[in-house]
Amino acid sequence: MIDYALEQIQKLISIPSPTGFTRKATDYVFDTLTGMGFSPVRTVKGAVLCHLGGEGNGILLSAHVDTLGAMVRSVKSNGRLRYTHIGGWQDATVEIENCTVFTREGKTFSGTAQHVKASQHVYPGMGKDDRAEETVEIVLDEKVKTAQEVKDLGIDTGCYIAWDPRTVYTPSGYLKSRHLDDKASSGIELALAKAVSEGKIALKRSVWIYFSVYEEVGHGASMKLPEDVKDMLVVDMGCVGDDLACDETMVSICAKDSAGPFDYEMTSELVAIAKENGLQYAVDVYPSYSSDAATALRSGNDVRYALIGPGVFASHGYERTHREGIENTLKLIELYLAK
Repeated sequence: MIDYALEQIQKLISIPSPTGFTRKATDYVFDTLTGMGFSPVRTVKGAVLCHLGGEGNGILLSAHVDTLGAMVRSVKSNGRLRYTHIGGWQDATVEIENCTVFTREGKTFSGTAQHVKASQHVYPGMGKDDRAEETVEIVLDEKVKTAQEVKDLGIDTGCYIAWDPRTVYTPSGYLKSRHLDDKASSGIELALAKAVSEGKIALKRSVWIYFSVYEEVGHGASMKLPEDVKDMLVVDMGCVGDDLACDETMVSICAKDSAGPFDYEMTSELVAIAKENGLQYAVDVYPSYSSDAATALRSGNDVRYALIGPGVFASHGYERTHREGIENTLKLIELYLAK
């Protein structure tokens, strides 16, 4: 299933889906699950929910297909675009990134995020300037020099901007791309569904998978979970960096994030399974991290909750994970459902 997971991750990454502009991504997930013989449903808010089978003591696995992105805030008098953030990212991480602008009429236009003082030969001190919405702009690949010329193309306030993912899969097993958060775990959920559809996993409990579409702005799982769900396992990303044990080859088990500690018993069960089965794993604390578990709990759901995911380096930038991290995450899910 690991090869299928990697295939699905890369297919999902190729579909632009900044938060609020996710219909094509959810259509893909919906059609893929339907093709496996399942009967997914689309929530009013646009998420995809699917019951994989099983009975009693329900568990819901939640990933999200929405990604970081931007929206046109205004069209400048010189034909450049000012953007506003969708999700929490740093402006320095998109400078010189290619992007696509989507109009409400269905047209697309390419462009690049550039500092307003883009040339070293013209502005020798440009490297010292701050990177912010006021100083990084979108330069369209069109012959436009005025705001009206841009608006004549159909580009105006409210148009979506998606950053090019620049996906690379290396011979050594590293997957580099934007939007691994959380297309990586969405691909893992599709691989789990395929394994169930082919009879490779016998479900000992009721299993649901969920693909949320507003996670990056804080209300992805703000909903009433299915009646039989007692446990919620969020499948997101593990952070890699200083003071953390996780790396890209591991499955991360999060003990606490910015919303507080995860359920102690459920987290302990996951740690024990990882240890007993020789998985590459780490237990970490992410104080600057939040997930769909917090939004589900704040919506009044009375469930146990835990969070796992493949280690991802440079999160909310140009990210990197590894085949082994994806494989260890998928194995931990399969083992947990089999217990």
